[in-house]
Formats: sequence, structure tokens, C-alpha cells
Amino acid sequence: MKTIKRSIAFVLAMILTLAMSVTVFAEGEGAKNTFTIKVNEAKAGHTYEAYQILKGDLSKSQTTLSNVDWGTGIQKDKQTDLEPNKDAKAYAEKLSGMQSNSSDLKAEAQKIASALSATVAGSVSVTQDNAEAEITGLEPGYYLIKDKDGSLTGDEAYTEYILNIVADTTITPKTDVPSVEKKVKDTNDTTGDTTEWQDSADYDIGDDVPFQLTATLPANVESYKSYYLKFDDTLSQGLDFKEKTVTVKLGDKDVKEFFKINYDAASKKLTFTCDNILKEGFEAKNGEKIVVEYKATLNEHAVIGSEGNPNKVKLEFSNNPNKGGEGDKGETPEDTVIVFTYKVVINKVDEKNEALDGAEFTLYKKIKDKNGNLEDKEIKAVISGDKNDIFTFSGLDDGDYVLKETKTPDGYNTANDIKFTIKADHSIESDAPELNSLSGDKVTGNIILTPNKTEGSLSTPVQNLKGSVLPSTGGAGRVAIYVIGAILVLGGGIVLVTKKRVR
Repeated sequence: MKTIKRSIAFVLAMILTLAMSVTVFAEGEGAKNTFTIKVNEAKAGHTYEAYQILKGDLSKSQTTLSNVDWGTGIQKDKQTDLEPNKDAKAYAEKLSGMQSNSSDLKAEAQKIASALSATVAGSVSVTQDNAEAEITGLEPGYYLIKDKDGSLTGDEAYTEYILNIVADTTITPKTDVPSVEKKVKDTNDTTGDTTEWQDSADYDIGDDVPFQLTATLPANVESYKSYYLKFDDTLSQGLDFKEKTVTVKLGDKDVKEFFKINYDAASKKLTFTCDNILKEGFEAKNGEKIVVEYKATLNEHAVIGSEGNPNKVKLEFSNNPNKGGEGDKGETPEDTVIVFTYKVVINKVDEKNEALDGAEFTLYKKIKDKNGNLEDKEIKAVISGDKNDIFTFSGLDDGDYVLKETKTPDGYNTANDIKFTIKADHSIESDAPELNSLSGDKVTGNIILTPNKTEGSLSTPVQNLKGSVLPSTGGAGRVAIYVIGAILVLGGGIVLVTKKRVR
């Protein structure tokens, strides 16, 4: 998170109407001399400062401020910027006539901020969220409360308050920032089932992967005059953005026309930028959601295995309502989703489990079409090994597969078709999604699929057995002929002997 070193968020509120009374109080008459501001729901990292705008004498009933004069928090040469005649009482009456949280009062707060001196009447630094924080020792008068310059981190927004201090008071800082999340849907091609939006998915290389970016606007976005918002999205090298698939909506309203879309294919940087989501026609409201959806194609550069293909998004946003939303900007933390893909490795071996050359394989994936019928999608193999005996099918997701031997080594029997299922478990809801497990279940065939989650691989040997051996020339076949001939000769001899005896 980068440190925001920009202007302040200002706070000013009017409660009492200044009277023309000349009532004063003396010490010992029961009136307090100093007061305390308690900061409710204080946020860690904030330093709240109080600047005295006007001062005066507070009545014992704490209802009247008299003898009003300029406070230590206003530069003397800036008093005329607030009140042309430098009349502190007249300026107090002007402030008293403004309604709390009105646009007039907010505009006046900005004028006061530009007239502040370097004198801080009191401050408190907060190190823990919701801790009790107090600004003490404040004299009666009107105060502007602001965040100290440079005290905020990148994902914070400046506070917006209006307050007059004439007694012990509790304030609740009105500050809020947007949030963003990125999601992906997962589809099983074999079953045709698609999940809801989640934090990880697996796909085949060549598939179009659907992504969703959701920005939830702050609860005080309407306090800004304009509000800048940019989705800063980073794809992995294994994904190619498809611009024609983009939709941008505010609820049911199509607001794509208000966003400038920019994509750098080299860096894989994708941005959706709107200079002012409050402009006419867009008119975003407090707490609403802006949803961007698009698709990206998983390409041949996709990382296979548990490292996966991470994709991140963050928001850049206006964070100072007191400046109208212009200039100062904050940045949310990144949100990450991951797309996984796997591979199947076939090792061709003979009856001795030694590498065997001369085979060819084709892998088919079972895919359900629009009519609910299963069709075969052919997947090409990359062949390697000393004897061209290793067949690698890369870029696969979960589903049912059939491996066919389409060419058999000479003298060997063709292997039966092998059917198996790839199964994977990965994080559905997680700030750091990961591949939990990878397995392959045999349906038919003589295989054992060994998983390697890190490499994203399922490996198995496929064995070919030799065919029946035919007799060679001059071998057993000729011996059999000789034996038959000998039997015939002997048989003929017996017949001749028999005939002679009969004579």
C-alpha cells in the first residue's frame, strides 16, 4: 500500500445558534474551562487534529457563546477570505445559519481548510481500530477536525466531519472506501455443469474463461462532487483478453459507455476507467455495485500445475470528499483468482516395461453439446523420449477422456481403448486460492494414473504385448509334413504285407 501524502479531510459541524448575549463566566462558578472530543469508531493509522476556528466565553448553561473572536487555527491574513469585514461574530452567525451536512456547510469547510494556520489545538493518533480516542484540553469555540497530512495509507479515505465544540462531545468519523473482488466461473465440459462465481477454476487450453470484477462503492460516495474510479486488472501470460465480450453494469443499467477500456497485450494490463461515476446518466449512489464481466482465452503459454495462472484486480479511487473527489486518490488491496490446467503423460512400453517405439495415440475428451449428447473432442499429443515413446497431452481440465492407440508397433497387439476421468479440487472461496488435489480415476484399461499436483500431471505406462509367433521356414511346419508322410508310407507298407498273406 502506498502512503497517501495529500490533502486533508475536513470536519465542521454547527449545533448551537450564537446569541448576542454578553454573559461570561468566572472560574469557580461551575462552568468548565476545557472540553474533550471523543472519537467514536476511530480507525488505526489516522491522526485526528482539531483547529480552533472561533473562540469565546461559554455560559454556565453551555448554551451561549459570547465575546466571539477568531481562533488560533485561522491565519490572520486569511480572515477576510472567510468574512470580508473580519467580523468573527458575524462569521459565527453565518455558520450557525447553515444546516448540518448541507452542501453550503461542506463548501464552507473547504474555505476554512484553505485558511488554516499551523497551530493545532489538539490531536490524537490511533493505533488500533475502534480504540477509545480523545482530543482533550479544548477551549470553548468552533473547531475543524481533520486527518493529519500524510497520515493515511493507500487504502484509506479522508474523514468528513462538521462539528462545533462548546461541550464534551462524541464524534463518529464519516469515512468509507470502495472494495473490489475478482471471480471466475468453472465449467465441466463432460457434465455441462457450470459453477457460480468463485475464486478458482480449471480449463482446457483454447477455452474462453469468464471473469467478473465487482466494485462496491463507499457509503458516502454522494458526498463527493465527482468520483474517479479505475479497475486495474492484470491477466497472466496464459490468457488473452477478448474485448468484444465486455459488459459493465450499475445494477441493471448498462454503463459501459462511461468507461474507457485499455488493454496492453504485452504487459497483460487491462483497465476500465471512469473520470466521474456521479455524472449525469451514470449517477452512482452510496453503496451501489459496479460489475464488469469479460472473457479471456486460455492460450498455449498457460502454466500447468499448482502454480496456475493467477489474475489480479485492484481499484484506484477518489478518497478526499472535501476536495470534491479531484486530485487525491487511494488504492485498494489486490484480489486474486487462479485458473488451473493439467496434462496427461503416456509412457509406451513393451512386455518388459521397456520403452517401445512405433506407436501413436490420440486422446479424446467427452464433451456435452447443447442437446445433451456427448461428442469427442480430439486432443493432440507432443511426442518425446529416446524412442518417441512419451506422449504428453497438455492443457486439460477435469472431465472424462478416452485414449486410443491409433498406430501399433510392428509385431505387437493393439492396446485396448483406455477410459479415465480427471478430477481436481481447488479453492472455491479464498484470499489465496490453490490447487488442493489432483487425481485420475481409471474406468477401463490396464493403467495406473500417478498424480503430481505440483506439475499438474497424471502419468501412466501403456503396455503392448507381442502377437502370436508364426513357424519359420524348415521348422516345425516341415517336420509335421515329414511325420505325416512317414505315417502314410508305413500305412502303405502294412497294406502290401496284408495282401501278400492273403494270396
